[in-house]
Amino acid sequence: MAVTTFIPELWSARLLYALDKSHVAAQLVNRDYEGQIRQQGDTVHINSIGAVTVDTYTRNTDIDDPEVLTTTDQTLVIDQGKYFNFQIDDVDAAQVAGDMMDTAMQRAAYALSDVADSYLLGIITAGADSGNIIGSSAAVTLTADNVYENIVSLRTKLDKQNVPNAGRYIVVPPEIYALLLLDDRFVKASDGGTANATLLNGEVGRVAGFTVYMSNNVPFSTDTWSIPASVAYSTTYAEQIVSTEAYRMEKRFADAVKGLHVYGAKVTDGKAIAVLKCKVGAAG
Repeated sequence: MAVTTFIPELWSARLLYALDKSHVAAQLVNRDYEGQIRQQGDTVHINSIGAVTVDTYTRNTDIDDPEVLTTTDQTLVIDQGKYFNFQIDDVDAAQVAGDMMDTAMQRAAYALSDVADSYLLGIITAGADSGNIIGSSAAVTLTADNVYENIVSLRTKLDKQNVPNAGRYIVVPPEIYALLLLDDRFVKASDGGTANATLLNGEVGRVAGFTVYMSNNVPFSTDTWSIPASVAYSTTYAEQIVSTEAYRMEKRFADAVKGLHVYGAKVTDGKAIAVLKCKVGAAG
């Protein structure tokens, strides 16, 4: 295995592409500021404009002086850094059919994305406005008979906050997905011709106006899940593979590769996030 053929920039791009394919949560949020980060510790300033006042116009009457718009500065801090560092012995590489290094890099990308998705789903659920949380005092026990109505309750929370219908999503664990499969009102992704998307990014169907994604990284504590429902603009996320290096191990006949993945997330509009705290009831 010749390390001299290793091109860090190309491997970094390929690793980031593999990350994108593996992500569930990261594809559901705003990533407009991603190109501005270079390393762990970077800070991105996000300015948002306040509401614009609408007044009544009276013919032949002067309108008011223009109002001064207010802006709110929020900061996205790239405070997460995860790395991988693995070796491939020359003997192992010779005995394995196919490109062992390429397979190992794909495994590294999946592992990095799994950790990042868990982090991001935690940020999203923690950032919901307190008034948008269902089951905050006592977790709701979900069954096949009531899972749909509780998802409709999440929809109502977003409706009351004037959150657009377009692009709404909900992320559920496998246990809740299993309950949805028992309800005829749930439309499976395969029925809509998106079976391939299911394999790539966790999309499993639609229900009550939400695109449904399944993930094992939905926040879970003791016996309670925190299921997020939202839209992309509620949360900003940015990531980069800032370094990927190949090197020959000094005391072994082996090649090694290490890489650094940095990222951060910020909830910019908690009103656009609703959360259902729930557990699964015993089968009938």
